[in-house]
Amino acid sequence: MAEFVTIKNLHKNFIKDSVPIKVLNGVNLTVNKGEIFGVIGFSGAGKSTLARCINRLETPDSGQIIVDGTEILSLSDKELRKKRKKIGMVFQNFNLFESKTVYQNIAYPLAIDGYKKSEIKKKVIEAAEMVGLSDKLSEYPGGLSGGQKQRVGIARALVGDPDLLLSDESTSALDPQTTIQILDLLKEINKKTNITILMITHELDAIKYTCRKMAVLENGEITEEGLVEDIFKNPTSRTGALFAKVFNEMQHTELGDGAGI
Repeated sequence: MAEFVTIKNLHKNFIKDSVPIKVLNGVNLTVNKGEIFGVIGFSGAGKSTLARCINRLETPDSGQIIVDGTEILSLSDKELRKKRKKIGMVFQNFNLFESKTVYQNIAYPLAIDGYKKSEIKKKVIEAAEMVGLSDKLSEYPGGLSGGQKQRVGIARALVGDPDLLLSDESTSALDPQTTIQILDLLKEINKKTNITILMITHELDAIKYTCRKMAVLENGEITEEGLVEDIFKNPTSRTGALFAKVFNEMQHTELGDGAGI
């Protein structure tokens, strides 16, 4: 497989009370084209900051981020706006406009980008069908379940035909059964479109269920990277060992039953 996302020696600090706090400390990571790759870590490990650096919602202090052959950090504002259209993002708390319909929420990225109404309609209908919301387009987020809201978020992320989907804790606010449905949807979308998905989460079963390869993020550093099965069987980092221990203690439950997530 060809490399699609390459991160080299990425550093990011935040300033608190005039003191720099290291959030990302020399992150190196490679994600291949068309795979669903998991990044797992505890709260405060730097996971969300990593996702936000990839699409430049946060600007790193140093390092390289290469997406589909383009060095993200070297882009002008105009070039960055164009590149961001090819990077979709799904958030934990949905980030929907409560006063807009499902149709309007999905259409929003296209509307602000000046697409013609006929083209917006075509793309919104296609995206809604892909996530199973064709019959909900006239409804408002307030009348939807958590899983349906996340499907709207996924459709909105996909409506511009991105090459990369960043999933930042996208199932953390959902119940176990709905989590399985959303993970199945992401796998189906990946299979149909060959979109590259970077799944950032603290959920053990989500990684095990969805990803073939993963990396462990600990205190802003990638402490191990490889096949999910290998890391869970033979972890080499402290965080990896803690996750593996918890996962092994949960083995008496079946993910398919919606337990343990």
